[in-house]
Amino acid sequence: MQEAVIVKAKRTPVGKVGGVLSHIPPEELMRPLFENLITDIDPEEIDDVILGNVVGPGGNIARLSLLTAELPMTIPGVTVDRQCGSGLEAINMAARLVQAGAGDIYIAGGVESTSLAPWKIKKPASLHDPRGPELYTRARFSPDAIGDPEMGEAAENVAEHYDISREEQDTFALHSHQKAVNAQLSGNFEAEIVPVDGVKVDECPRADTSLEKLHRLKSVFKPGGTVTAGNACPMNDGASAVMIMSLKKCKELGLKPLARFVDSTSAGVNPNLLGIGPIPAVEKLWKRQNLSQKDIDLVEFNEAFASQVIASLKALEISYDKVNRSGGALALGHPYGASGAILVTRLIHEMAKGGARRGIATLGIGGGMGLATLLESMK
Repeated sequence: MQEAVIVKAKRTPVGKVGGVLSHIPPEELMRPLFENLITDIDPEEIDDVILGNVVGPGGNIARLSLLTAELPMTIPGVTVDRQCGSGLEAINMAARLVQAGAGDIYIAGGVESTSLAPWKIKKPASLHDPRGPELYTRARFSPDAIGDPEMGEAAENVAEHYDISREEQDTFALHSHQKAVNAQLSGNFEAEIVPVDGVKVDECPRADTSLEKLHRLKSVFKPGGTVTAGNACPMNDGASAVMIMSLKKCKELGLKPLARFVDSTSAGVNPNLLGIGPIPAVEKLWKRQNLSQKDIDLVEFNEAFASQVIASLKALEISYDKVNRSGGALALGHPYGASGAILVTRLIHEMAKGGARRGIATLGIGGGMGLATLLESMK
């Protein structure tokens, strides 16, 4: 089996819905990333481009994006949809292809323009149907007999099931913003961000947030609930991608790898508690690699909702000081199809600071799933 290594990892800034990136279609969000990733290689050698996308226009955004960026027409492209895990799934797929010897160079990641997401309309059963077309917000993730809650409703279920208090959730959200703001002020994101249309700073971190402000917010999904706009992630625009190679090709080109792809796992859970997918995914990863939480130095965990992160970290007995050291999606945002790739990019750049040998990127997924990916530093 070939070793798969990540040679470059980049992301765009993350913008608010209706914010600084809202006018840029997903294929144009990818353009500066492609331009950055291919600077040290002959793009004709790229075997494939694999991108995650969730709420886009359909079609094949990977192929459209690479052609928009004027990459060689000989490169194909495939788009994957594992909802919030799409960007991480794309990276896992590319790494597995390298390990299997199917190719030597891949670009993988994800992109999302939630601002430009098309409306979804149910077509009438017939031209004579008096109801006419109906707008809907998302596809079904689970049969009604099992339960198909909205994400926030599932976050409330997790908070209740695992006894996660409002205080815990708000405190976790505050710390995410504080870490993200500190990272911005210290220039911690500069090495990983590729500017887009002059924008080079994440739009969502708030320096002025406080526990008092967070406590004043009302619950959104359930009367008397604990999930609010403050301890749930915003909706966002953004993109991220990595260059994955075989170690042999990396050495042949004289490039320095940043990290080694070790393994990845996926797992399913009750869709009514969809945010806890990382628990079985990480446990499966540890079992397969004969590891435990003591062997992991850093974790990038997608913060869709504070409740599901807190519940998962408690179950896995992972110390908070290992997690999202520069903030997470509660502060930085969650551009669905890109978020998994952003986790990997963040993890690699955090590991590059030194002192960390192993890191995990993990997230929960709509429909009741989890993904986990294990990387090792090659410094």
